[in-house]
Amino acid sequence: PGFIDTHVHYPQIDVIASYGAQLMDWLSDYTFPAELSFADPKICANAAKFFINQLLANGTTSALVFGTVHENSADALFEQARKKRMRLIAGKVLMDRGAPKGLLDGRDLGRAASERLIKKWHGEDRLGYAITPRFAPTSTDAQLAMAGQLKEKYPDVHVHTHMSENKDEIKAVAELFPHARDYLDVYERHGLVGQKTVLAHGIHMNTDMCKRLSQSGAAIALCPTSNLFIGSGLFNLARLRKYKVSHALGTDIGGGTSFSQLATMKAAYEVCQLQGLSLSAFEAFYMATLGAARAIGFDHIGNFNITNEADFTLLDLAATPLVARRMRSVKSLHEMLFVLMILGDDRLVHETYVLGRSVYKRP
Repeated sequence: PGFIDTHVHYPQIDVIASYGAQLMDWLSDYTFPAELSFADPKICANAAKFFINQLLANGTTSALVFGTVHENSADALFEQARKKRMRLIAGKVLMDRGAPKGLLDGRDLGRAASERLIKKWHGEDRLGYAITPRFAPTSTDAQLAMAGQLKEKYPDVHVHTHMSENKDEIKAVAELFPHARDYLDVYERHGLVGQKTVLAHGIHMNTDMCKRLSQSGAAIALCPTSNLFIGSGLFNLARLRKYKVSHALGTDIGGGTSFSQLATMKAAYEVCQLQGLSLSAFEAFYMATLGAARAIGFDHIGNFNITNEADFTLLDLAATPLVARRMRSVKSLHEMLFVLMILGDDRLVHETYVLGRSVYKRP
């Protein structure tokens, strides 16, 4: 089946591989300046087209995507995804503090723009909308309350945000929201945590947060290439398993370093190895396909059930000399999949299909 990316930022394609910053500096030094340019619809359209083509070239057929605060950033992405008939969820970002003036929209402006986008795009062909507060430090209680009101009014839409990625971020949340018991509670008290909520990262969580997440049905998007590159930490897969917290894989471009879910699986394996856990290839592929579909709340993609939508990718087992040589000695399906996720990247993607139609073929 086609890969499903549960957390990715399309406006950050031009800051991927930027040197030397951890999360809070990454935002101020790279992310915010890049996102300011998305006030220009032409820049949005160009970036959206490139982004969609990159997803397909990496075998990714569905994604949960951050735009920018600009309404036209979401419009441009939805338009490009509709052309390919992709199943894609996205939203404009909500921020009303802690960012440059050109990226702040306030409670009323954010509500109006979000409602226009929901009415225009949610349920249009295979597209869906996500209410998208960037993360707690860039939203006031008033804006988060507004986001919760939107979710109550439109219960079928998703919620997509970040949580517990970086220790300095967590300290900032504690200072900005002294009334909250923890980071998760900031979102819970505004009705933003439930079956259709995806929280990116979740690296630094305590047991109580895991239990509450499990009960809520919300999912964590694990983004290992980003966590390693920005130096945020190592996600604890064993703890997520123990408390039955829904989880899947995300590339988190541009903090993440590859559009490839194969490369993301490799990084996930390495993160687990550092903690004494060997992630099986079966579980890794599940986290990028059916597990991701279930985390997002889709029941008609992610595997080859007869009634499912025909989104799939063809991988070339001889795409590189090394992969071809290694494949000659594999002795099991698990070993074959493991080789693919350790040695694989976009070079292995031969062709990508959406709804049974070829939308990418390797030159």
